[in-house]
Amino acid sequence: MLNIPEVKLGVVAVSRDCFPSTLSLRRRQAVVAEAEKRQVSLYEAKTIVENENDALKALDEVKAAGVNALVVFLGNFGPEGPETLLAAKFGGPVMFAAAAEETKDDLINGRGDAYCGMLNASYNLGLRNVRAYIPEYPVGTASRTAENIADFEVIARVILGVKNLKILAFGPRPFDFLACNAPIKPLYDLGAEIQENSELDLFAAYNAHAGDPRIDGIVADMEKELGAGNKQPGVLRRLAQYEATLLDWAEKNKGASPFVAFANKCWPAFQTQFGFVPCYVNGRLAGRGIPVACETDIYGALTEYMIILATLQPPALLDINNTVPRDLYDEFKENVKDYKPCDMFMGFHCGNGTACTLKDPEMKYQLIMKRALEPDGEPDITRGTLEGDIKPSEITLFRLQSAADTALKAYLAEGEVLDVPSRSFGTIGVIAVDEMARFYRHVLVAGRYPHHAGVAFKKVGKVLFEALKLLGVTDIGINLPKEVRYPGENPWK
Repeated sequence: MLNIPEVKLGVVAVSRDCFPSTLSLRRRQAVVAEAEKRQVSLYEAKTIVENENDALKALDEVKAAGVNALVVFLGNFGPEGPETLLAAKFGGPVMFAAAAEETKDDLINGRGDAYCGMLNASYNLGLRNVRAYIPEYPVGTASRTAENIADFEVIARVILGVKNLKILAFGPRPFDFLACNAPIKPLYDLGAEIQENSELDLFAAYNAHAGDPRIDGIVADMEKELGAGNKQPGVLRRLAQYEATLLDWAEKNKGASPFVAFANKCWPAFQTQFGFVPCYVNGRLAGRGIPVACETDIYGALTEYMIILATLQPPALLDINNTVPRDLYDEFKENVKDYKPCDMFMGFHCGNGTACTLKDPEMKYQLIMKRALEPDGEPDITRGTLEGDIKPSEITLFRLQSAADTALKAYLAEGEVLDVPSRSFGTIGVIAVDEMARFYRHVLVAGRYPHHAGVAFKKVGKVLFEALKLLGVTDIGINLPKEVRYPGENPWK
């Protein structure tokens, strides 16, 4: 997959000078060995940090080795000043972990007291305003620490991607979807860059790609991907020209940012001027690691990119769209498992799904747009959607958002796409989330979130939750169990 940062992990062991540094050395080596068993590569810094000069030496060492995500490992109690100074000066994602004692037979010279040391480390991180990843249980054996480092590798990938991302937007955010008009200042606060462009810029670039020598190859790739679903072959050359346009725009405009995402205006003038619906291309590029959010949804583009970073899989950006009729629920009662009707909804978009996520995907035309733009005759300018039911899969619903107060907030909920036919159109699936009705009312509606939800086809709530905390997002809504009420939820309903 393209457009993804490479994480190079490093580990630095620390040791309080009244403890033997050999204890930290031995425990660091055990962690590295356990990480290798999990195919997690760690650069093992040779410097053990006991004082500030050691911290500076270790910093030079890991920087020279190209480390961009650092594990500070308390092999014993650790010196809280130097170890947190190291974290502050490192400048990238940092994790703190500490060693548990190994055996009852070595609790005099072999006792490290890192359980205590982690408290002081946390306090000093606060003094330095350093956000570090501290696992749920940060003091553990070499095996447990290696497991935590494996989690951190994914979390670090999300952080590095967000902080090195440029979002390229085309067109004003639609008046009919004011929910997509969120302030962009918080994105700069995260470290992302924004470049807003006119639709005319895109149109001029598209026209300049007429006759591009890559078009034939892109069309052939589309034909291979679509197979029997290639029901609108006449529109493929236009779509291929558009794909080449976006790829070139990304390369020429990413500037100082190594990674890009798009948030593009896609209707209604798009169809009359460009002559197609761009949905299929949006899904193709998302499948390669370059999300293209619909309706100039800048926060939707960032949400999709974070999902790609967390999963290394194509994401989806779907409307939380419509309820599931009771008769459909009853017909497929065996397939809906233990979910209640109000735990289910249909996630829909015009046709932006990536082919590998859909059952029997077919190239079609956008029905709603055709009603308005081509009410009579065969579809032409409204062609370009990739439609089909989404394959059954575990999922995570996720969105990062801002509002008028410019504060960042997010929601997360894990669930699944059920094996229930939608009997509808578009890129669509029947999605189930425990206590969805309450989550919808008290997080999505009460939190004034827009209609677009990011969908990860994997359960990555844990990773995204920790990444959001490292990014400074504290307002994170989740689907609470029925025994726990939301603030403002009526207890007498």
